[in-house]
Amino acid sequence: MVGGTAALAAAGLFAVNGTVSKLVLENGLSSLRLVEIRCVLAAAAFAALAAARRPGSLAIDRRELGFLAVFGVTGIAMVQWLYLVAIHRMPVSISLLVEFTAPLIVALWVRFARREHVRSRIWLALAFSLAGLVLVAEVWRGLVLDALGLLAAGVAALALALYYLLGEHSLGRRDPVSLGAWTFGAAGLFWSLLLPWWSFPYGVLASSAPFHGRALPMWLLVAWVVLLGTVAPFALMFVAIARIGPTRAGLLGTAEPALAGIVAWVALGEVLSPVQLAGGTVVLAGILLAVTARERPSGDVTTRDGEEAPQPAATAWHPG
Repeated sequence: MVGGTAALAAAGLFAVNGTVSKLVLENGLSSLRLVEIRCVLAAAAFAALAAARRPGSLAIDRRELGFLAVFGVTGIAMVQWLYLVAIHRMPVSISLLVEFTAPLIVALWVRFARREHVRSRIWLALAFSLAGLVLVAEVWRGLVLDALGLLAAGVAALALALYYLLGEHSLGRRDPVSLGAWTFGAAGLFWSLLLPWWSFPYGVLASSAPFHGRALPMWLLVAWVVLLGTVAPFALMFVAIARIGPTRAGLLGTAEPALAGIVAWVALGEVLSPVQLAGGTVVLAGILLAVTARERPSGDVTTRDGEEAPQPAATAWHPG
């Protein structure tokens, strides 16, 4: 009960975060600057949480530095930035549907690249996902979706698949909170080097965003993105994985695109056509099949601190 509730709550917070992020992007803060401040502040929050829970968990071996740097830049920095680019140019729900095909990419990779056995349902998942995306994009009418947004969502799916695959190597090495601190820290450092903080448009944070006749402070929206759109849902998903396992947590996580579509419809007026709604349903069915297609070894995996380790490759949630 607790695990399922935590997974659905995480999906709900991630879903709301898509709309909040879009409000920020449409009112003066670029996707690069939003992902930069999000990564840096989330890293600080995860580090504080890890230090409060188990200070020793933040200790790092030099041999881990390269892996954590790659994991943070590709799995956190790139996924989040590309997701923001996609939702800025396309409906939030469609961006998520494209990105959520990552579990299918993972299953196909382990089948053909690693020669691991996957259940035959993967072919049905592939068919459903491709057919659903054709309906969502309404390809018979030409390219009705923004080309750059669609490309960003597609590359985000590839980066998210890499995040899942790289995440397997973190099993048994460290707990998820300290992993979050180091990977978000690596992502934050990456963006900070590219975009120095002395050039950050701090004035934007003092402005406001119009929303249904009200003016919402931009700093408050950014705080939401960091705390309730990143730290809280990550923590909830970690609880869910520990309680009900990664596969079931991932299955519940697939509620996010549907919830995000509802939130964006109510808050932003984003409306999908009946064909796109039908296509989205087909894609979600394909995602559900893909999440359960890969066979995992039995038995729990624990970290060096004795906690059950997350298994990113089996889930259908994202760090964006």
